[in-house]
Amino acid sequence: LAGCPTTALITNMNAPLAPALGNALEVAEVMKVLRGSERGPLYELTLALGAQLLFSGGVFTSEDAAREALSNVIVSGAAAERFGKMIVAMGGPLGFVDNPQRYLPEAPVIREVTSLEGGYVSAIEGEALGLAVVALGGGRQVESDLIDPAVGLSDVVTLGAFIVKGQPLARIHAAREGQADRAAQAIRRAITLASNPPAKQDLVHEVIS
Repeated sequence: LAGCPTTALITNMNAPLAPALGNALEVAEVMKVLRGSERGPLYELTLALGAQLLFSGGVFTSEDAAREALSNVIVSGAAAERFGKMIVAMGGPLGFVDNPQRYLPEAPVIREVTSLEGGYVSAIEGEALGLAVVALGGGRQVESDLIDPAVGLSDVVTLGAFIVKGQPLARIHAAREGQADRAAQAIRRAITLASNPPAKQDLVHEVIS
């Protein structure tokens, strides 16, 4: 592209990369990955994208070597330490990396939305969950809307998980009870349960370069 070597990853978008949606809630999940305490699609895609970037930039001679290096700086805590220094340099709190929850805002209404039936999570409509977060105030419907960084969804079930009736599908973080009620309805519509588990899908479908 304009003489610049470019690589794109075609990735699976059939489920959220992390079990949280919403500004502060997503930051909390990112910090778990950065501190090496969480694995999953977000971690794997971070390594895949980072490895492509480092390899394309000539920092490493292979994608495998780049991926290993990235994994090492996360596991060792070096990545989190560097991020903490970046936060402080921009005027942020010194202890954010060690205790993000101390600094992230919390919504006044937090409740679980439970499943009305049992089965395997066979489909998750990511767009519908995203729109539910927008309706909670976590995104803009028009340019003048103010964003509430505390609202959103956490502990969202994963694709393929087996759910029993009454088990939580997600946790809602809302500013008002009425918003939480509407979000609960949207979540139940967005998550499909079936008698059989879905076929396992690759996170990265194709690499284009």
